[in-house]
Amino acid sequence: MDVLKDEILKKFGEHIKELRLKSGLTQDDVVLNGSKITKGTISDIENGKRNFSFTTLIDLAKGLNLPPKELFDFEFDIKKYKIDE
Repeated sequence: MDVLKDEILKKFGEHIKELRLKSGLTQDDVVLNGSKITKGTISDIENGKRNFSFTTLIDLAKGLNLPPKELFDFEFDIKKYKIDE
């Protein structure tokens, strides 16, 4: 994976963890809220170690009791990275 993708996954994961903690949820709570993902998957996402599918994203939103669009509401300065065209 390239640096840009790694950094976006890391920043996304930090945001997901922040949302979860702000909601007072544990990783186990997210699983119990009806998401079809495992605690290990949640941990990997929060630590920026996992690329994931769209269906995993929907399950994550469900487990966090949030609309999917809120999962993407984080700051990222893409200008810091060279993008090959």
